[in-house]
Amino acid sequence: MAYADLLPGEMRRKLAQKIAESETAREQAIDVMTILQGHFGYMSDEAMLAASELLAMTPLELEELATFYNFIYRQPVGEHVIHVCDSAICWMHGHESLLDHLLSRLEIRLGETTEDGLFTVLPVCCLGYCDHAPAMLVDRRIHGELTREKIDRILTKLIEESHSLPGRK
Repeated sequence: MAYADLLPGEMRRKLAQKIAESETAREQAIDVMTILQGHFGYMSDEAMLAASELLAMTPLELEELATFYNFIYRQPVGEHVIHVCDSAICWMHGHESLLDHLLSRLEIRLGETTEDGLFTVLPVCCLGYCDHAPAMLVDRRIHGELTREKIDRILTKLIEESHSLPGRK
């Protein structure tokens, strides 16, 4: 079975063109995985095999990249992914109590997704925003100098925006 054949034709053609325009297919590995993840919602095993075929790389080579790169998700994630910095600097600025507050508010544990599929909270070793610690990244948007109140405002805004979308309650 050719897993790449499971992709929509236009996507498969665009990915093949992107790869062909590169000096080596390998240099497109993260971009291809990111595009496939956008389509599937995460890098499922099937998506990983499709990427492997497109890039002429082994699934193990891609798995090594995926586990290194914080924005490739090998399991389903929520609509909003929150990466919480757990560096020493953030820890010194109250990271633990803020993380506890965030997880309590969402009623999940680190690494889990809320029951409604809206939020996933993941740790990240450093966001490079140390001068604004503690920090977190929400949908790749940085938020620093976090407080409980600031976290609550961010969550409230995301929940309100989500509920205003057609088909969401």
